[in-house]
Amino acid sequence: MNSRMIAAVLIAAAVLTVGCTKPDAARAALSSAGYTDIQTKGYSWFSCGRDDTFATEFVAKGPSGIPVEGAVCAGLFKGSTIRTF
Repeated sequence: MNSRMIAAVLIAAAVLTVGCTKPDAARAALSSAGYTDIQTKGYSWFSCGRDDTFATEFVAKGPSGIPVEGAVCAGLFKGSTIRTF
């Protein structure tokens, strides 16, 4: 593979990965768990497991009112998991 082909593959992978978020589903999962002031930030790199297809980064106030950052992870055939950093 030449360098142009490698660059094209890397760019395509990055563009496709950006589409692997579910901001509305992430907001719904966070809201039902008691989070408020939710802001989604796009794809969350290296935050979820290998069975997760979607990884949506967020910033919010946790159920206790303390600001938190994290990711909502989801797969095609499973529910959402909230992971905080």
